[in-house]
Amino acid sequence: MLDWAIYIIAILVFFLTHSIPVRPTNKARVVAHLGARGFTLGYSTLSIATLSFVIIAANHTPFVELWPWAPWQNYVTLIAMAGAVLIASLAIGRPNPLSFGGGNNDQFDPRTAGIIGWVRHPLLAALLLWSLGHLIPNGNLAHVILFGLLASFSFLGKRIIDKRNQRLLGLENWQHLSHTQRDIAITWSGLMRVCIGIAIYLLLLYVHSAIIGVTPLP
Repeated sequence: MLDWAIYIIAILVFFLTHSIPVRPTNKARVVAHLGARGFTLGYSTLSIATLSFVIIAANHTPFVELWPWAPWQNYVTLIAMAGAVLIASLAIGRPNPLSFGGGNNDQFDPRTAGIIGWVRHPLLAALLLWSLGHLIPNGNLAHVILFGLLASFSFLGKRIIDKRNQRLLGLENWQHLSHTQRDIAITWSGLMRVCIGIAIYLLLLYVHSAIIGVTPLP
């Protein structure tokens, strides 16, 4: 029971730390003291720390199998993670006033939006792929709850962020910015981001078993 209690607390901490800091008034106070980059760095660090807390807590709960593991399930995770890492690498730090995780948002041009032209909330899309990809091979109760909640959070979060940004930016301005063009232009910056994404993906494969304790390969 104690393990389950810690797990529930970890989930609550995760969602509270992902909702309270980004509220406009709270975010404004932090940005005033740390700056926009300081807020992004602090929020990212907090997100990683709380996510790690949830994963560790899930790993320590009693095992309750809902469906058995099969080798093919790992391929689903590998493919989903490749997509998640690629989307994140193309999005992080790019101007994106329509979602979170962007930088220099005043320079955003909907005519040359890059990945944002295809996916308005790329980091939420990456989280959704990560969650669903890990849900398939982890058919035990604790992990189904974990990845199911994260998938729901990433799916529903799009609507929440859209409504918040419509208030902050004004509906007319938000509609203008959201009319992004879907282009497939290849740029040097985009190629560099893809290469970085591939390197991160290979690094994750290499360190996964050492950090998580489970090999991602079939």
